[in-house]
Amino acid sequence: MKDNGTENGRARAASAGIPRRDFMKGAVGVAAISVLPQRFFIGAAGASPNEKLNIAGIGIGGMGKNNIKKCEGENIVALCDVDQDYAGPIFEKYPQAKKYVDYREMLEKQKDIDAVIVATPDHTHAVIAMAAIKAGKHVYVQKPLAHSVNEARALTEAAREHKVMTQMGNQGRSGDGTRMVCEWLWSGAIGNVTEVHAWTNRPVWPQGVEMDRPKETPPVPATLDWDRWLGPAPYRPYHPVYLPDSWRAWWDFGTGSLGDLGCHLLDSVFWGLKLKYPTAVEGCISTYWEEFWKYTEPKNEMFPRSSIVRYKFPAREGMPEVKLNWYDGGLMPPRPDELEEGRKMGDDDGGVLFIGDKGKLICGCYGKSPRLIPEAAMKEFKKPEQTIPRIPEGENGHEKDWIRACKDGNPASSNFDYSGPMSEMVLMGNLAVRFPNQRLLWDGIKMEVTNNKDANGYVSRTYREGWTL
Repeated sequence: MKDNGTENGRARAASAGIPRRDFMKGAVGVAAISVLPQRFFIGAAGASPNEKLNIAGIGIGGMGKNNIKKCEGENIVALCDVDQDYAGPIFEKYPQAKKYVDYREMLEKQKDIDAVIVATPDHTHAVIAMAAIKAGKHVYVQKPLAHSVNEARALTEAAREHKVMTQMGNQGRSGDGTRMVCEWLWSGAIGNVTEVHAWTNRPVWPQGVEMDRPKETPPVPATLDWDRWLGPAPYRPYHPVYLPDSWRAWWDFGTGSLGDLGCHLLDSVFWGLKLKYPTAVEGCISTYWEEFWKYTEPKNEMFPRSSIVRYKFPAREGMPEVKLNWYDGGLMPPRPDELEEGRKMGDDDGGVLFIGDKGKLICGCYGKSPRLIPEAAMKEFKKPEQTIPRIPEGENGHEKDWIRACKDGNPASSNFDYSGPMSEMVLMGNLAVRFPNQRLLWDGIKMEVTNNKDANGYVSRTYREGWTL
């Protein structure tokens, strides 16, 4: 007799990128407890599939407000933000939610919280998410998971240890486009892929090594807790150049263009080509000249205006070695000869070009609008059957997929076992940007740059006194 529960769970596991063999390891255990009453089927924080989750939001003025809006079918019980003015409209929108400035106080005092959304600037993702995980809360964390490679690995391992349901905020992972790209690649549509190019229009904020730390020290707004906003980052005086919108440009706070769009654009690459750890990464960056023949050295205060990052991945699971090239700040790969004149490469946010030994595939951000090129190849192409289950509402259902996971215990589409290693890949690219024009050799298992001691020092971060992971 067919076990529909196991079949549905297997489909959800496949959707989340979990191999069938790993799902089946747990299927026997699930079957063994299936005779228990429904009330025993609860998540780590105690939410029954038939009950509403009690959700808290941390960092709610920006992207966080959109994540919370998509969770309105649940109970929004707590909201936390260090900038009371920026977050003011969201506090007003959910008057029933208790309001906090410090997430630590929220987690300590409010015991009814089941799940937490973390949508703060990148430099505080890890410390906040780790505190929530250790408190037994399910977590949804905006991309990238962390500010450093070590933080991303630590979150992945902690989520596994504490058995909480997780999701990273790269909504394209739940979209149909990314899944189509994977299905096409796996069907052999363009043969063996040996080279990939990905590009973005970011940064769309002021950024570049010619800008130094502001010298002015204006007063901190009365509605902002600047010390808590800094969190684990080294102390510096407040200046409005950092927030609320431009923190991505600064090394101490953001992860630049690659951190902003890499987890979206490279998702189909990471999933479709079954990548994990690169063996080598190198970067080159835009340069600046103060005057004729006087070069301005990067100050490591801000990300460069533009960069190229080149990854090398070994052969894996029947796929050959592949080179992945990333471009930002307006830089682009060569336009493929197969792309007809007048046709745009990618979309407004960027694009991805897969080069195989039997053809080429191009798509936009989130894997949208995949096409074989030239168009004649697309017209002859017989699309393979769907092998990856679709997420209801696609990318618009990304948060709901996490809510579903919190209730039924089957991993969400971008759970940390998947998105953690992908975030590590993205953050390794930023490490190469810090040390341009050098090839960094990477031991992914040990998390170690094997040929550059200085670069290896940035695999982990040094936290300001009073902050720990």
